[in-house]
Amino acid sequence: MKKITITGVPEHFNYPWIQVIKRQPFLAQGIQLEWVDEPKGSGAMNTSLREGSTDLAVVLTESFIKDKIEGNPALIIGLHVESPLIWGIHGSGKSEIKDISELGHGEFVISRYGSGSHLMAFLLAKREGWDMESLDFEVVGDLEGAKEALQDEIHKLFLWEKFMTKPFVDNGYFNRIGEIPTPWPCFVIVANPSILADSPEVIRTLRDLVYLESISLLNSPDYPILLSETYKIKIEDINAWLRQTKWANSGMISKNTIQETIDILKDLKLIEKTLNPEELIFKSLVGLY
Repeated sequence: MKKITITGVPEHFNYPWIQVIKRQPFLAQGIQLEWVDEPKGSGAMNTSLREGSTDLAVVLTESFIKDKIEGNPALIIGLHVESPLIWGIHGSGKSEIKDISELGHGEFVISRYGSGSHLMAFLLAKREGWDMESLDFEVVGDLEGAKEALQDEIHKLFLWEKFMTKPFVDNGYFNRIGEIPTPWPCFVIVANPSILADSPEVIRTLRDLVYLESISLLNSPDYPILLSETYKIKIEDINAWLRQTKWANSGMISKNTIQETIDILKDLKLIEKTLNPEELIFKSLVGLY
């Protein structure tokens, strides 16, 4: 039995993937799908793609594009979520700071270097007019690591998707003092060249099954309840998230969107060189418009 491994964060965004994989649609072809949770986020998934320990990954757009430009051999096979990711800006629940304007020292806890929590800190610093040359980072691994770190480092900030952190805000571990959206679609689906060379049509079908599942789930009245129970997020927060989320449903990606993301990363001095958008995609499965 051949195995195809798909890696993603254990968050509500990836529920459609979990449902498709549960059905194992390729068993008759001798192919088993395996989902791997990666709580450390996109930086860790980029490493898995480089090392060949995963075949596909659902990665934050900015994180993969940066890593691709720096040598990751994987290629984008489609978007997963077209809408921006809304990052919560969090301080310690023990801190008395209530407004982002009270900060400016630029000290952050992050999951790892190259992750969204790392890269978005630069976008926040630029927005707030902070000195981007003096930003300081403490690597804490994942959401649980950030929760522990902010009990001691109450002067530091932590950026993470705001609905996943909402239970921590409600429980007083984090104090949300603002938000910052990504200026790009939040998640891309990325594949290793080896699986694309070996099974391109299987990968196309899998991607399209996830697109169909995303649409189907949105039409189910039980969907918010399932997400709330699975990810321990209040139903009103899930409903708010669903209202602001747009799912990808085709293999088409805006060329301008990719180029603008590259330009922003370059402007933030997070990359030293650039690539053409065509070099980031697997052309047999993705069309640029």
